[in-house]
Formats: sequence, C-alpha cells, structure tokens
Amino acid sequence: MDLGIAGRKALVWGGSRGLGKAIALQLAGEGVRVHLAARDARALDAAAGEIFAATGRPVNTVAADLATASGRDAALALCPEPDILINNADGPIPGDFRDWSRADWIAALDAMMFGPIEMIRRTVDGMAERGFGRIVNLTSRSVKIPQAELGLSNGARSGLTGFVAGIARAFVDRNVTINNLLPGIFDTDGQHRHVSMLAAQTGRPFEEIWQARAAASPARRFGRPGEAGAYCAFLCSAQAGYITGQNLLIDGGSYPGTF
Repeated sequence: MDLGIAGRKALVWGGSRGLGKAIALQLAGEGVRVHLAARDARALDAAAGEIFAATGRPVNTVAADLATASGRDAALALCPEPDILINNADGPIPGDFRDWSRADWIAALDAMMFGPIEMIRRTVDGMAERGFGRIVNLTSRSVKIPQAELGLSNGARSGLTGFVAGIARAFVDRNVTINNLLPGIFDTDGQHRHVSMLAAQTGRPFEEIWQARAAASPARRFGRPGEAGAYCAFLCSAQAGYITGQNLLIDGGSYPGTF
C-alpha cells in the first residue's frame, strides 16, 4: 500500500532509539522527510546514519529535550511546519510512590504531558491551515493496565490521554488527526532499563524477569520495534484521515478487556 505521505515532513521525538527510531525508519522508507529530536546527540547521529543506509533518505537531527521550552524551540527551529508529529518521551524508572517528591511528579508531567501538549499547541493550527496533519502520541498500555511501580507514567500519560480526547475532534474536518499509540512490552533499550531496575529492586535475576514478562503475554514474546513503526506509519498515512481521538493498543493481546 502506498501510504500517500511521500514528501511530507515529520518531526519525531525520541527518534534516536527504540520505538521512535523504528517509526522514523518506517516513515523515511515511505519517502517522508524525517527530522529527529532526542537528548543524546551521538545516538541521534547513529540513528540518522542507520536510517540513511536503509532508505537512502537523509535525516536531519537536533539534540533537544521534549520536557523543556528550549528543547521544543530547537526542534521547531529544525522543522518549523511538520505535517507529522510524533510525541515520544522515555517513561521514568519504576519505583514506590512513597518515594516520589513533587519534583519527580513535575518532571514526569513535563516529559509525558505538558511537553506533548505544547508541541500539539504549536503545530496543530498550521496543520489545519495546510489541510493535512497527523499527530501520534506514544503513551503506554499502562494507561489501560496501570502498574503500581509505574505510577508516574500512569498519571502523566493518562493526563495527556484525557487532553487529547477533548481536542481531537476539533480538527478532523480539516484532515488533522490526533491519536495515542499504547505499546505493551517491546524489545527496546527502555524495556531493558525497566527490567534492570526491577531486578535491582527485587533481587531477582534479570533473565528471570525478562522471560517471565514475555511468557505472560498472549503472544509469548516481546514486540518487535518494527511492528510499532509500521502501525504508526499507517496512522500517519493519507488513508487514516477517518481515525482520530483513539487510544490504540499494540500489546500482543495483553489487555484483557472488550472495550
């Protein structure tokens, strides 16, 4: 299927590794002009090289933090009028809510709620004026399956989800969609860090926890980043203009509910 987005401009946050890089790779393969923003300049350079080698498409990068005003300014200086916006930020490490300070909560909100909302605020009207826009927020299955040790993520990402539910319908008549992609467990650096922290906190071996998490999924495995990349690319396609305000799981069937 031709997704109909060749020549469009995409700004992908967290594009240096994991699901963000997988999404950027898929979009570049569809002929999209990809711009990557992430905090680690060296990882960005490596990702840009990998994407160019795979697709022949040059990639622009900027070292920037979605959680900060200066980071958002830098990303929009690199790509002032994106047609596609991927909001994606690392979740905080797991822990016990009794240990979290107000500063911890504010940091989580800046990265996973306020930062994405600010990026939407600064790009959505331009998309509407141009008659095309696709905004996808990478959140987490924890929005629908909360985990106690991920309380910072549960709270901040749920706030973003509620915000999107209130505004997504306001722009779809001008061919701008806003959706949330809710990944389950994927074989990424972030998942390795999460399991490493659980191992440190519980004293259980890393491999034991890793294998148990895979076995607990109906798919009996971790997701492959490319699977999320392909799903997200479709949400960004010309054909996906009738999908908005949705929370779309990609979790190997882990969520047990009907609705």
